[in-house]
Amino acid sequence: MDTYSIFREIADSWVLLAMFLFFVLMVVWVFRPGSRAIHEDAALAPFRNDQPAQSADN
Repeated sequence: MDTYSIFREIADSWVLLAMFLFFVLMVVWVFRPGSRAIHEDAALAPFRNDQPAQSADN
C-alpha cells in the first residue's frame, strides 16, 4: 500500500470522525446555558465606543 492510500484511508475515517466531533462540541459549547450574555456582548462590541449624534443646535 502506498503512502497516499494510507493517508487517504486515515483521512476518510479517523480525521473525518475527529472533525465531526469537534463540530458537535463547538455547537454544544456555543449553545450552552448561560452563554447568552457573552454572545450579546460580543455582538454589540462594534457599537461600544459610539458617541451619540449631536444636533446642529448645540
